[in-house]
Amino acid sequence: MAFDSEESAESAGIFLVVLPGVYAPQHDTQLLLAALGREHIAAGADILDLGTGSGVLAVRAAQLGGGVTAVDIARCAVATTKLSAFLHHQRIAVRRADLASALKVRTYDLILCNPPYVPAPHAVPTRGSARAWDAGFDGRAIVDRVCDGAPAALGSAGVLLMVHSGLCDPAATLSRLSRGGLEAKISARARVPLGPVLLSRLRWLGEQDLMKANDSYEELVVIRAECP
Repeated sequence: MAFDSEESAESAGIFLVVLPGVYAPQHDTQLLLAALGREHIAAGADILDLGTGSGVLAVRAAQLGGGVTAVDIARCAVATTKLSAFLHHQRIAVRRADLASALKVRTYDLILCNPPYVPAPHAVPTRGSARAWDAGFDGRAIVDRVCDGAPAALGSAGVLLMVHSGLCDPAATLSRLSRGGLEAKISARARVPLGPVLLSRLRWLGEQDLMKANDSYEELVVIRAECP
């Protein structure tokens, strides 16, 4: 298995605290954590963690010297991130907000985002733990909103780091971000074993020509987009 991972939560000294109903850090979180480690974080840099979940990325960004705001629509995720910040002795502004609306508040030097991106045979859920991964028929319901909101939310030379599956068309993400005036590229890739959600949908994914019945891996990508 190819995996780009210079840094994990454990190697960064982050112990996981995940309350019931919160998305537990997995391969996508670790890939984005490694991408964060490759960025130069200036002291006091304004950082936004969109869809913070367990708060692992927010904690690490704060450890690196950033001034971090973490948002999530789920109350249990907000509570988990507040707890993680307290246990790691990090000052993080944590609030409950919709991912895209949070982009309208101010500008940031760095935006981190691990959005829901799993294609699903139903509309985007409005409640329950599946909100953390289900993202409509093409997996882009939230990704597109982030792409559209990010250009205005980044300051000069600001950077967006976003991870998502190869199933939801990375080329479309690059194109959408480029149309918004950002310089976008795929900065990391990883092939990871299918998790239980994708395994349970293999037949449907095959009917959509997204996967084959014998597939056992998916590709994850980190998109890096910079404001020129």
